[in-house]
Amino acid sequence: MKKILFIIGTRPEAIKSIPVLKALKALPHFEVKLCITAQHRGMLDQILAFFDIQPDFDLDLMKSDQTLFDVHTVGLQKIEPVLDEFKPDLIFVQGDTNTAYLGAQAGFYKKIKVAHIEAGLRSHHKYSPFPEEMNRRLISQLTDIHFTPTLKATRNLKNEGFTDSIFQVGNTVIDALLSSLELIKNQDPMIYSTYFASLGVQTTQKFILVTGHRRESFGEPLEKICKALIDVAKRLQIPIVYSVHLNPNIQKPVQKLLGHSSGICIIPPLDYPRFVWLMKQCYLIVTDSGGIQEEAPTLNKPVLVTRTITERMEGIESGTAKLVGHDPLIIFDEIEKLIIDPVYYEKMSQSPNPYGDGLATQRILEHINNLG
Repeated sequence: MKKILFIIGTRPEAIKSIPVLKALKALPHFEVKLCITAQHRGMLDQILAFFDIQPDFDLDLMKSDQTLFDVHTVGLQKIEPVLDEFKPDLIFVQGDTNTAYLGAQAGFYKKIKVAHIEAGLRSHHKYSPFPEEMNRRLISQLTDIHFTPTLKATRNLKNEGFTDSIFQVGNTVIDALLSSLELIKNQDPMIYSTYFASLGVQTTQKFILVTGHRRESFGEPLEKICKALIDVAKRLQIPIVYSVHLNPNIQKPVQKLLGHSSGICIIPPLDYPRFVWLMKQCYLIVTDSGGIQEEAPTLNKPVLVTRTITERMEGIESGTAKLVGHDPLIIFDEIEKLIIDPVYYEKMSQSPNPYGDGLATQRILEHINNLG
């Protein structure tokens, strides 16, 4: 029986790893365990509860005002005993987080094979996104099995000299999204509409959904984004719902700049099912999130990406998303165009999702089984 360990630390990692974890757990010839670093505690716990997953090892890394150095040094120290106890044959990591990099590095130190879900994404800019771009590049150097989501990601790895064990499977986020939509469909919709009504969100009318959390957005870029949102709410008369990340670098300026703005409803971070439900109800999404760039096309929602660079160019090239950076005028103009031009809106909202078809997990299982 092969032993497989998943190491995850954040909500996005959990969303994209759980379909594979659950599928492998259902097979009798694998012993599968989950180690969470809890790099992000609350949001990770929410998604584990939604998918009814219990971790086997909880490293509980998160602390107030933690730095990249904190996560890295303490994380490695706490992962080592887990590897010594469980002795996995294979470690799964996902994406570009510090936890993913730690998991790959720990596997290398112990000479344990590493499988990387969502391998090969590149912005080709060292500090954007930071530190995710370098995390991905370093994880690739330590990985034995690369599961890429798209042809572009596959080509990135091959251009860097990787030739072996690269499997293009699609993105598991679509698998998770489709299963979540099915779970939500079987629930009473009043659960969601009543909850959002209590926050002042009227989901029966057209509204814009906004999120943001990346380090590149801290400071002046975030201030410019907020300025654009104020202009949109005032001049276009369309409600804005801003789900604000817990990071104080986001919370404080957003509350200060938008807290008293008419037409802008600031709400707390949402658990995954509520966020999926809200995405489905909104008219368009303004975000710097990578995961949302991947999910929104399945829900037929245009995405305006408040970044100057993205490692997910497939959405830009297919027309499902558009890079708008931090310039208030550009953000305003693109939102206005989507509101007043139905042809432009339909072109973005109806473009096919380039990131997957919901069968990525199945393809990963086939490759793992073939590898023995």
